[in-house]
Amino acid sequence: MKKCIIIAEAGVNHNGDLQTALRMVHAAADAGADYVKFQTAVPELVISSIAPQAAYQKENTGIEESQLDMCRRIHLPLEDYAILKAECEKCGIGFMSTPFDLVSIDYLAQLGQDYFKIPSGEITNLPYLRKIASKGIPVILSTGMSTMSEIEDAVAILTGKHRRFSSEARITRSDITVLHCNTQYPTPFADVNLAAMRTIHEKLGVPTGYSDHTVGIEVTLAAVAMGAVMVEKHFTLSRLMDGPDHPASLEPYELKEMVREIRNIEASIGQPLKRVSNSERPNITVARKSIVAARDIKEGEIFTEENLTVKRPGNGISPMLWDDVIGRRAKQDFLYDSLIEI
Repeated sequence: MKKCIIIAEAGVNHNGDLQTALRMVHAAADAGADYVKFQTAVPELVISSIAPQAAYQKENTGIEESQLDMCRRIHLPLEDYAILKAECEKCGIGFMSTPFDLVSIDYLAQLGQDYFKIPSGEITNLPYLRKIASKGIPVILSTGMSTMSEIEDAVAILTGKHRRFSSEARITRSDITVLHCNTQYPTPFADVNLAAMRTIHEKLGVPTGYSDHTVGIEVTLAAVAMGAVMVEKHFTLSRLMDGPDHPASLEPYELKEMVREIRNIEASIGQPLKRVSNSERPNITVARKSIVAARDIKEGEIFTEENLTVKRPGNGISPMLWDDVIGRRAKQDFLYDSLIEI
């Protein structure tokens, strides 16, 4: 089993403050995540002036404002992402950021990152998908709010295989990881539907994972146990901070716990073989049984079901050989409870 890639989703939980973002890089690295991921946008290119906030954004920020004004407050300028990437390199953690517009795609491609993360809201954005496809960088595709046909269309566009929409694709299906996702913050457990992750894998034949917006870590752990090759989870320095995504995010100690438990789950999944492990081998003698004397037996006496029985320890003749022992003659005297020899 390959190691599951763990993405610590910083998003915009830095609230537009570079120093906070830098602290988040250190927190993600300390937790043992493979990547820390931000969100890159030129707000005016992403959101119109008439776009309202989502209900969860209004509730979590407590501020009545347009979505554009909110995003202006909480996004970093493009030049700050080079600083964040350099800090990631110092800390030994992978850098990633999700672009939300075409300018940000170009900027991040030039800056360099291992993956392009496509957020759920862009899965039906044809110009955006074409732009991503042209960069030749492996893709992570989130699928919140999506139907299977929409996911199939997006993958076909990204790979240049769509029956209607052309694209200058420089990636193949093997370059795409699809994340099952629910775009509600937090996601009700009844709406998670983790079984869909397997359906996506079976129908598309691509690596699949899970982007989690539930409260806590148990659903992320369940996704790993079900075979997710990649998971991402929002985190924050404190859920008490102002901002739209903090309430549904993990704090640093919880992120560290999630990483530790994912690695434990991976170790426990093992291989598709049933075998005796090294740790349990010494207990075979203790827990299994042998054929022993049910009473004192004299040399020459015939072994019967009346003078033999089965008891621990298991370092004598196996009870599976019971039929072979019955009817034989004792070659020596055996005291009560002693191991039988033939």
